[in-house]
Amino acid sequence: MAYLKFDKTQLINLEYSLTKEFIRSNRAGSYSSTTIVYCNTRKYHGLLIVPVDNLDGDRHVLLSSFDETIVEREGEFNLGIHKYQGDIYSPRGHKYVRDFMADPTPTIVYRVGAVVLVKESLLVEKEEQVLIRYTIQESDVPIRLRFRPFLAFRNMHSLSKANMYANTRPTLIPNGAKFRLYDGYPFLHMQFSKEAEFVPTPDWYYGIEYNKELRRGYDYKEDLFVPGYFELTAKKGDVIIFSAGTAKTNPEHLKRKYTLELGKRIPRDSFKHCLINAAQQFFIKRNKKTEVIAGFPWFGCWGRDTFIALPGLTLAIGDVATCKDVLDTQVAKLKNGLFPNMGNEDSPAFNSVDAPLWFFWSVQQYTKVIKSYTAIWRSYGKAMKSILEAFRYGTAFNIAMHENGLIYAGEPGKALTWMDAVVNGKPVTPRIGFPVEINALWYNAVMFSLELARRAKDEEFVREWESLPALIKESFLNKFWDSKKGYLADVTDYKNTDWSIRPNQVIAVSMEYSMLSPDMKMGVLTVVERDLLTPRGLRTLSPTNEKYQGIYKGTQEQRDLAYHQGTVWPWLLEHFCEGYMNLHKESGLGFLKQLIDGFEPVMTELGIGTISEIFDGDPPHRARGAISQAWSVAALLRMIQRYESMTQNK
Repeated sequence: MAYLKFDKTQLINLEYSLTKEFIRSNRAGSYSSTTIVYCNTRKYHGLLIVPVDNLDGDRHVLLSSFDETIVEREGEFNLGIHKYQGDIYSPRGHKYVRDFMADPTPTIVYRVGAVVLVKESLLVEKEEQVLIRYTIQESDVPIRLRFRPFLAFRNMHSLSKANMYANTRPTLIPNGAKFRLYDGYPFLHMQFSKEAEFVPTPDWYYGIEYNKELRRGYDYKEDLFVPGYFELTAKKGDVIIFSAGTAKTNPEHLKRKYTLELGKRIPRDSFKHCLINAAQQFFIKRNKKTEVIAGFPWFGCWGRDTFIALPGLTLAIGDVATCKDVLDTQVAKLKNGLFPNMGNEDSPAFNSVDAPLWFFWSVQQYTKVIKSYTAIWRSYGKAMKSILEAFRYGTAFNIAMHENGLIYAGEPGKALTWMDAVVNGKPVTPRIGFPVEINALWYNAVMFSLELARRAKDEEFVREWESLPALIKESFLNKFWDSKKGYLADVTDYKNTDWSIRPNQVIAVSMEYSMLSPDMKMGVLTVVERDLLTPRGLRTLSPTNEKYQGIYKGTQEQRDLAYHQGTVWPWLLEHFCEGYMNLHKESGLGFLKQLIDGFEPVMTELGIGTISEIFDGDPPHRARGAISQAWSVAALLRMIQRYESMTQNK
């Protein structure tokens, strides 16, 4: 029995099927994503989206969709589906859908009269290539199959419009044809495992609509180019492989290649295996670099997200080598004590005060696994020292340690912490001053560095830094702790203190080196559990606050206003649970298991087999944002690892 289950009777109901999306990616940086009935509802959907380095380094949609038509006894049955203005879907191929399975790869079953066609798709692991396997499971007579490719050739953040500049001429290749609509792009090679005729009937399909973009307040209409169609004959039992990629392939090898690639897949036959499978999707290994995609489909490689997610994506599932590869890739990007948080190599943005401090935490988790402290100091000590010195003596964006030992950060118009939403040039939660989690991370970073230096006998570093932790702790408790309130302030400066109940304070509880007493930790967790804890993570603001917004929807501005003002984030749950289990130990196992199990229903809600970026603060806590987020998946894997290690040791 499959773990990921879908209601067969509801697949033809678009209200059901269009809410469920799959995402598959590979080590080459490509991905494939659409809904379970292959109707694109986002501009980010497509069967082959690849990085194009010589244009902008971003990912581009080459093959948007691929419509199949069954020709049987002179009747034509188009299995494709596209939305047009007026809530019109044409063709209406979803009415032929009889089943969908997600494991081991997205598989859809169509029935047209006596014909049963099974369609399975996968991405090749290290190439910019998607393979689709068609199996004629049932058919009384031989049939003809026609395939229409819908080409976009545009950045995944933009939309294609009909124009006279597109190069619409095909170039025939073995069992197929190749196209390159615009200069600067690679050719898209489309080939079959058996001989197929290409019939050129070039045309633009105008006004294809993407409902998810409409709801998000973006442009949502696109024109796609269809150069013609491929046609071949088939009979019961035939297996046909279609390949679309940036390099020409040998059609004779396609069946074997599909089988080999299929064998590499991690089965999604349990909740944990789904998370492990999802974790593997976030890694890109290109140009001797290993990086982490923050989330699909629209995020890139973000420094902050990388360090927060890395231990869960790697160490929690025993992948120590990839953890080191990512750390080494990131260290090479370090500049003036900061890591690039977003952007590309040509224009990186170093606008994250917390990314360098999460780097220490990430290395800390790595150290616990390899247990070689001197090796860690030898490998990362130079980078750690440069960050500590930059924070101590000052770097960009007014990031600097003040005389009280605490880290001050921020300037007008900038959002430097993870609460970084900006509306009309103004941060929604500016947090200029001394943010609580930044200083909790700062203390942990200094203490961890001292631990490594002492073990490595770096006496000079120890002498320079050993007196600082006491000052940090004293100042932190004086500024952030209120014994009457029983929790920590979110941000403070020399004039004002923000006592809004936010989840950032749990970082001060979860760190290995914490400045809080057990009673203080209990106080923080009690308040957070009361006001912020939900079955999907922690709210970013207490519902009792007048600024609280419990539903994340609407235009970009409306969504940004809710992003950190009540919206639930799963990644924070890891740190709540870490602090909770450190205090409650074995008596908290039931509670931890309950939180983990509570996420199983989301496996088939939005992003199939993965965890979304965010959820509504209000019940029923609907999944929102990116359909698969690295630090969301990582948090659950770390929680599972904690639970399993504690139950095994009982």
